[in-house]
Amino acid sequence: MTIEVCQKCEGSGLRIVRRDDGTQFAQECSCRGERRTARRLAHAAIPRRYEHCTLDNYETNFPSSHRSLQAGLLRARKFVESYPLETDGTGLLLTGAIGVGKTHLAVGILQALVAERGATGLFCDYRDLLKQVQNSYNRQVAATELEILAPVFEAEVLVLDELGASKPTDWVWDTVAHILNTRYNDRRTTIITTNYPNLPPLGADAGIKAAVREETLGDRIGERMRSRLQEMCVVVEMQGEDFRQKIKRASFG
Repeated sequence: MTIEVCQKCEGSGLRIVRRDDGTQFAQECSCRGERRTARRLAHAAIPRRYEHCTLDNYETNFPSSHRSLQAGLLRARKFVESYPLETDGTGLLLTGAIGVGKTHLAVGILQALVAERGATGLFCDYRDLLKQVQNSYNRQVAATELEILAPVFEAEVLVLDELGASKPTDWVWDTVAHILNTRYNDRRTTIITTNYPNLPPLGADAGIKAAVREETLGDRIGERMRSRLQEMCVVVEMQGEDFRQKIKRASFG
């Protein structure tokens, strides 16, 4: 593999700058900052499918798009501009149907925070994380539950994608509570996406699922944790048609 050497500093990471009075001093080359950003993005473990996702290429003007998508993008940009002093650990909860661009927006925020605000972060798929934790109970697996969850607890910015996607059980609820409460207590910024409406379980039939009515986020993670998210995150509701079906349908053509 060939490593490209910066032509400005010849790979040293420093540039010699001459003042008007003729004296010289060493200044950090821009390539050093670019390398730091690249390392932080690699550490964030953004899946290859979403590596291209930025706020700049988030699409809001395709036909039939809902005005909430533009509002969501503006909220995302404001969040990045305000981080970290004004946000103070407060995150975002991006809600909406499948295909409206929640994950794109969440990854775009993470990428901008790393590149523009010098933050570090981590992307986690909710279902994959739960599977890793469950797998740690296998005696043949070296990693413990704490070792798997430690990076999730400690990430400066955590993107937790598809919250509520796994079948709700007491164990799932306890694991979600452990993650969210730890980050809440430590004032860590959490950006969450979910396909479920941010509502409590509805009425006395809270145990009756989607066969009768639409499931809510309260159904999937428990009302106690849904309520906790109200304290942790600003809710951003995103509406519209499935962008993947309308625009990005796979083909061989």
